[in-house]
Amino acid sequence: MKVAIQGERGSFHEVAALQYLGSDTIDLYPCATFDSTVNAVLTGESDIGVMAIENARSGSILYNYSLIRESGLKVIGEHKLRIKQNLMALPGQSIEDIRAIWSHPVAIAQCMAFLNLYPAVALIESDDTAASAKKIRNEGAMGVAAIGADIAARIYGLDIIASGIETYKNNYTRFLIIGSEIPDFKDFDKASVCFALGHQPDSLAKLLVMLAEREVNLSKIQSVPGMMSEWEYMFYLDLELNGSTDREELIELLKQNTIDPEILGLYKKRGALYESSAS
Repeated sequence: MKVAIQGERGSFHEVAALQYLGSDTIDLYPCATFDSTVNAVLTGESDIGVMAIENARSGSILYNYSLIRESGLKVIGEHKLRIKQNLMALPGQSIEDIRAIWSHPVAIAQCMAFLNLYPAVALIESDDTAASAKKIRNEGAMGVAAIGADIAARIYGLDIIASGIETYKNNYTRFLIIGSEIPDFKDFDKASVCFALGHQPDSLAKLLVMLAEREVNLSKIQSVPGMMSEWEYMFYLDLELNGSTDREELIELLKQNTIDPEILGLYKKRGALYESSAS
């Protein structure tokens, strides 16, 4: 199975893909952007894709909600990964030798309590955590470190000179597994849906009450500005379903009470939080 991931080999997307699907069953297809990840699935270059959708500290990636919906791809699974950030550099160096640190801005932001201990070190933003590690190796850059997953250090031959430098230890990222169509699951217990609402009082509250009456649990709600008219919003909901809720009933409920409803995915809930590091 070919799997598109955002980022270079050694990214947290790779860790999520390997844990979700198994390292012996996939062929990774690294992509520079989320758009190219989606396009790889749309064009058939990859069978499925893995995309981050939210982080416990930095919040939702709003662009990816719209990207999935507008592409027509479907959510077929999810994976939750505790993010352990590590500082890595070419062998033979310590933190005192580091003059600059390269990494993705979100990774840098997640480690500021540690980084503030070294105010003289320059923080340089890059497009990808793993790409920063790869660049250090390719350029033989001494005095420079990267922040990322420990798998990146192993792949690119770097030493971890400080591990677990994230400020909040309950830092996790939720990833979505996307494909061209919803599989014919017999035992799905989670749905991702989206819709718009009219400007009537209590329109959202009434819908949520109807879902609660059917013992459907709302695990996430996210609003994203729509593009059709001013002050119009799309609502994205993750719903945990009970055994008696079926796909047709859910679609009919949304059709009767929302505008332009769409089922983005039906899949199995991933409740466990997986470690991004073996150590």
